Amino acid sequence: MNRRISTLLVALAPIVAFGVLLAAVTVPYVSLGPGPTFDTLGKVEGKEVVDIKGADVHPTKGHLNMTTVSQRDNLTLGQALTLWMSGREQLVPRDLVYPPDKTKDEIDEGNAQEFKRSEDSAEYAALGYLKYAPAVTVETVSKDGASTGKLKEGDAIDAVNGTPVSNLEQFQALLAKTKPGDEVILDFRRKNAPPAIATIKLGSAPDKEQGVLGIGVVEAPWAPFTIDFNLANIGGPSAGLVFSLAVIDKLTTGDLSGDRVVAGTGTIDADGKVGSIGGITHKILAAHEAGASVFLVPADNCEEAKSAHEDGMDLVKVENLEGAVDALKALSGGGEAPHC
Repeated sequence: MNRRISTLLVALAPIVAFGVLLAAVTVPYVSLGPGPTFDTLGKVEGKEVVDIKGADVHPTKGHLNMTTVSQRDNLTLGQALTLWMSGREQLVPRDLVYPPDKTKDEIDEGNAQEFKRSEDSAEYAALGYLKYAPAVTVETVSKDGASTGKLKEGDAIDAVNGTPVSNLEQFQALLAKTKPGDEVILDFRRKNAPPAIATIKLGSAPDKEQGVLGIGVVEAPWAPFTIDFNLANIGGPSAGLVFSLAVIDKLTTGDLSGDRVVAGTGTIDADGKVGSIGGITHKILAAHEAGASVFLVPADNCEEAKSAHEDGMDLVKVENLEGAVDALKALSGGGEAPHC
């Protein structure tokens, strides 16, 4: 009897050891798969995903879904094998997602900053499409800088010491004539508020002889109303295209998506150019499972997108914002759109 128990224990030992390996040993891989989708024409946690205040917002039908890629880190060997065998997940070396020369917090912060820049670009691209005129626009205000408490992000600067400015070149040329300690008078417009004037005593910077306002500015289309994007814990720049489309859909009559569930992805710059993204097949799968029948694909992702093989999904090729709007209008009218 003791011999039988000993034999059984010897036989079970490799199995137990393998079980311990599966449960306790982590692997240097990250799992990528379909993430959640969000209807940019709808609400999340009671808030409009794209919230426009100070302008007439038109009712919309259908859906314009932004898509995401899920990431799972610190996987055990057992978890990695299970996810890989599911056929829904892709295992990639961890260093490709989390470069070893950066901490996870640094990477997450970088992704959050990219997302914020994508929101700004989405707003500028949409306003440009809608023919709003460009202005010298405040994009950032330095903490404790000369303009703190006087200017805000989104303000449009119209004049410096009474001299009108309509572009960055004019604005920078006037500031180049100043020195630290000078006072400048700025005429500016604030969203959802009347025009105003600010008197600001210029600060200094180690690398500049001129006075410093302590702001970052861009030359971009400007509108007198606010546009806020209310999605938390989302990183990266790939929501830009769909955010722009949602702004346009809400500010114009008609419906870009019709009665369909339209999904998509793609970076966007202030001029409306759509750029490629990662994880396109995972995003198409997520969109399919959310009921989408149309997926907007950045042109440079088309070849990879065709490998997704999701039945009934219309893959629409997109190079810029204008093309995306035209494609959706064509589909809503029963016409054809460029396809991958």
